[in-house]
Amino acid sequence: MGETIRLTSRHDGFELSAYRAAPTDARRGGLVLIQEIFGVTDHIRELCDGFAEDGYETIAPAFYERLEPGFAADYSADAIAKGVQYSQATPWDQVAGDAQAAIDALAGPVFVTGFCWGGAATWLAACRCKGIAAAAGFYGRRISELVDETPKAPIILHFGKADASIPLEEVEEIRERHPDVPIYLYDAGHGFVSDRRADYHPDSARLARLRTLAHFARHGGGRGEGA
Repeated sequence: MGETIRLTSRHDGFELSAYRAAPTDARRGGLVLIQEIFGVTDHIRELCDGFAEDGYETIAPAFYERLEPGFAADYSADAIAKGVQYSQATPWDQVAGDAQAAIDALAGPVFVTGFCWGGAATWLAACRCKGIAAAAGFYGRRISELVDETPKAPIILHFGKADASIPLEEVEEIRERHPDVPIYLYDAGHGFVSDRRADYHPDSARLARLRTLAHFARHGGGRGEGA
């Protein structure tokens, strides 16, 4: 359904690839979808295709392309270790510049969403990037590193109550530091949106997606008026 495009990072001018999925009906806006630690996988492309069916022109940049072009890992222990390594080797300033390139490539209104590492990168983009109408972050463990930064765009966050990698104390810290940010908790673990993972929880995934689409609609999406 989608295609590969090239983006020029606003951080260092690096040219990175991205997956782009075009709307199949009336365009409701643009969406930057930020990967998990596993790269731009089949799962990420399927998520892009799904949002495109909802009317969002969706771009998923390959944030690890400087480290390994075409990186798309499975869920084995070795792949997880490499994904963690790449995420730690990708500085936040660079992430913001790559995300800004994707935002700038889309006609407005532009939204941002992301999963796992991408959930934290979504928070980062909402704090540092320009031109975002609204954002929704899914189980962003590393938001705790960025909790001192304040989002400039309206953002909602989704977490699993049984997520062993994100203690509820960290979620509550975000809530205390940013009481205006809606935080939703689900009876699920980490990665509950992905049907490739053991913690996949269909009911939570559907509800979080509905809340995300409603959030976007409240902030300019959902009217089919985009260019």
